[in-house]
Amino acid sequence: MTSATAPQRKLVLKMSISLDCFVAGRNGEIDWIFRSSSADSRESVIHTLSEAGAHLMGSRSYYDMAAFWPYSDTPFTAAMNDIPKIVFSRTGIKDGTQVNRTADADANLTGKRPSVTPTAAVLKSWAEPTVANGDLVEEVLRLKQQPGNLLLAHGGARFAQSLVASGLVDEYRLAIHPVVLGQGKPLFSSLHSQADLQLISAKTYSSGIVGVVYRPHEA
Repeated sequence: MTSATAPQRKLVLKMSISLDCFVAGRNGEIDWIFRSSSADSRESVIHTLSEAGAHLMGSRSYYDMAAFWPYSDTPFTAAMNDIPKIVFSRTGIKDGTQVNRTADADANLTGKRPSVTPTAAVLKSWAEPTVANGDLVEEVLRLKQQPGNLLLAHGGARFAQSLVASGLVDEYRLAIHPVVLGQGKPLFSSLHSQADLQLISAKTYSSGIVGVVYRPHEA
């Protein structure tokens, strides 16, 4: 009698995206994400965060997040600080909590400066993330085989593009914002061939954001 194969962990890519399919402005601007945020759209994000077993991110996002989340006081803070982080970087990282950020950089993230004094445990969770420095596909497939809740990928743009191009994403949770950037950093520009997706759900929020969930079409 053979035992059943344990199901793989699902990799979910959570991104905010403009109506013209950019995840950031030409120079990395993301202020437009916060302008169209609303209470009901934020509640949806909290629900997604609650399902995560690990936060996956590229090194640029790691430095931005590590310099902000330990000092923040938002409905997302606990999930961002408490859930393990996995940073994808071939060259390794330095302690992101020690990165000096400008007031402009902080404002670009949330519109206000961080204000909370973090605990030692919170600082450690960001200062000592798991670093995945091997081949992207091999690292993600290894993580999918491990037990736990879903793997939640946040970006940034290049990391997200690599996940999309490699076919590693099991589910897209996209917040389509009511803004047209005209130019910027696209999400799907690294695809090598057409990808058919199945719409799982769609919901419109009070600010005009449309939250959509897509999964790759099964063969």
